[in-house]
Amino acid sequence: MTAIAPSISSKPTIQKLWMPEQVLFTPAAIAEPWGQQILTRVQALNLPIEVLAQNRLTGLRGEDARETYQIAKRTLAVVNAPPSSLKLTLIPPSADWQFHLAEGCPAHCQYCYLAGSLQGPPVIRVFANLPQILQNLAGYESAGATTSFEVSCYTDPLGIEHLTGSLAECIRHFGTNFYANSYRQGHLRWVSKFDAVESLLDLPHHGRTRCRMSVNAVPISTRLEGGTASVAARLQALRQLALPQNRGGGGYPVGLVIAPIMPIEDWQSHYTQLLDAIATALDFDCDLTFELITHRFTPRSKETLLEWYPQTKLDMEESTRKIKRNKFGGTKYVYDADVMKTLRHFFERELSRRFPKATILYWT
Repeated sequence: MTAIAPSISSKPTIQKLWMPEQVLFTPAAIAEPWGQQILTRVQALNLPIEVLAQNRLTGLRGEDARETYQIAKRTLAVVNAPPSSLKLTLIPPSADWQFHLAEGCPAHCQYCYLAGSLQGPPVIRVFANLPQILQNLAGYESAGATTSFEVSCYTDPLGIEHLTGSLAECIRHFGTNFYANSYRQGHLRWVSKFDAVESLLDLPHHGRTRCRMSVNAVPISTRLEGGTASVAARLQALRQLALPQNRGGGGYPVGLVIAPIMPIEDWQSHYTQLLDAIATALDFDCDLTFELITHRFTPRSKETLLEWYPQTKLDMEESTRKIKRNKFGGTKYVYDADVMKTLRHFFERELSRRFPKATILYWT
């Protein structure tokens, strides 16, 4: 019998929105006007709400790492971002600076690059002092140059937007304050694996926000990206965002993050199907970019991921990888030079053929 490769359906399944089993508010967060706005949203969804007695999250650990993960991933905590988060850090090649409207993600990606990098249980922490966070950005704009700000480093902002409204507020801020006032060169960037974009289509973004979807070959997405929208649904959502407003879309600059790229069996065929599906979804002129990221892991992330997903089929065999060290002495495992060269040549060739006007921002 000949195996039939999975394809990207033309009729995407609409995914159910993530709904936490408990919503926790710290006293400081619920005192914030934006915290009250989030409270109104979660009350309207009839979600269980608890106002904590102190500004600390406790009682979220299980008997082992797996149970702690499960409890945390069912919890939305509304807190204030600490003062240290107002000191932004550089994040090349994705953007100039990163800032955060939340930490933690509702998805269950078995290769999650956040694994081991955040402190404590992986609770989805939403920041109630968002106005302060946005006002702080003015000090980071470079005079006379475009300055980009990434808001997706520690969360999937679209995956929690129905609970917070924070992504829309960021888009409004960049589209109005950045557009009309002193910092005319600020640009917002976000990326998602979810598809509920309707609330973003009519916002006054003025082209100051680039909306991206993270996508992958179907065998990788279906096996390793739990709790997310299907690739087909993500592409249809990106189409909605990119379509001109006079055609019912959002008129945004858009992008695809193809990640993490893996040389799985018959990878050329699977990624060809993905690129064809992207071309079908974006069959009109639009401001389009690509970011290409191969799979990598660190010793700490491997340990954490195996605790979270003990039955994972994700390839994290160190003996088949090349060790790469960063300037701080940290270690990560990447594909060897020949594999990287083959993968890169394929994507650059196939993307230039299908999307001659698009820009490949980086390969890593």
